[in-house]
Order: sequence, then structure tokens, then C-alpha cells
Amino acid sequence: MKTLRLKFAGLLAVALLSTFGAFAQKEKTVMVGGAEMYPSKNIIENAVNSKDHTTLVAAVKAAGLVETLSGTGPFTVFAPMNSAFDALPKGTVDNLLKPENKDMLTSVLTYHVIPGKVDSKAVAMMIKDGGGKAMAKTVQGEELTFTMKGKNLMVTDSKGNSAKVTTADVYQSNGVIHVIDKVLMP
Repeated sequence: MKTLRLKFAGLLAVALLSTFGAFAQKEKTVMVGGAEMYPSKNIIENAVNSKDHTTLVAAVKAAGLVETLSGTGPFTVFAPMNSAFDALPKGTVDNLLKPENKDMLTSVLTYHVIPGKVDSKAVAMMIKDGGGKAMAKTVQGEELTFTMKGKNLMVTDSKGNSAKVTTADVYQSNGVIHVIDKVLMP
């Protein structure tokens, strides 16, 4: 009987330690805009916490894309920082946020989204396989071009404007975000 109690106590201890260990494990997060981005949260749940993406979040809300980007996806989002929106010609953002320009705003925002979960390693492989550049069709319908400039991943829009990926591989439950320093225009 004593041996049985010791075995049970030992099994109980192992079970408790295993359970505690599972709870003690912390998600691997990435800091974006002063906030931790959790892989267990979706794109919207994380983006709303980034102080560097308040303009993007406001634009997503105005375009009615919150539900879509909260969905299962997966999506790859190239997320311009507030400074990228600030660099646009004066009045551009205010004009895009007007209700009558919702279609234009939606077009700009969906131009920053590629279907699927495409991390930086996958993009680098596409660039290598493409002899130095790769193309990917956006949700909006037009393509983005990817190249490397030294060690920097660059994204170029259809007008030839290039954005640098400043933070890559911010994993989400429904995709991945790559932070960029420019707004891409279809």
C-alpha cells in the first residue's frame, strides 16, 4: 500500500509540474509600437495596441475591414507606420478617410495584403528563385515587387515607390505582419 501511495504521489507531482510548466511557458512576442504582439491574437487584436499604427487602425476601421482582418485568413500584411502616412502629401489621409472615398481607401489598404502566411524566409526564397526579385498578387488585385537591398527586404508598388521592411515576421493567429516605412499605392 505504501508503494502504491508513493507511485501515486510521484505521478501527481509529475502531472502538476507538467501542468505548471505548460502555464509558465510564455508566448514568443515581438515588440511593435511599444506593445507586445502575441502570436495567439489576430491581426486586429495586436494592431490596436501599437502606438506606431494608429493611423492604419483608423483607416482599417473606416474601410470596414476589421471583421475581415480578424477572420481566419491567413493574411500577410505590410503595415505602414504612422510616419509613413505622415509622409504622404498633405490632406491625403484626411481625404481617404472620408466616407465617400471608402472604395479608394479599401483599394489602398488591400494593396498592402497578400493572401496566405508569407514570412521573410519565404519571400527571400522567392527573390532568390526569381533571380533577384519576386512578385506577389495582393488582395486588391495588383502586384507588389520584392527585392533585397543589402540585408533589407524592400517592397515596391506599381508606381515604383519602395518601402523597407523595418520589422519582419510578426506572427499572428491568422497570418503575419511585416512593418514597413512607406505607404504603398496601387
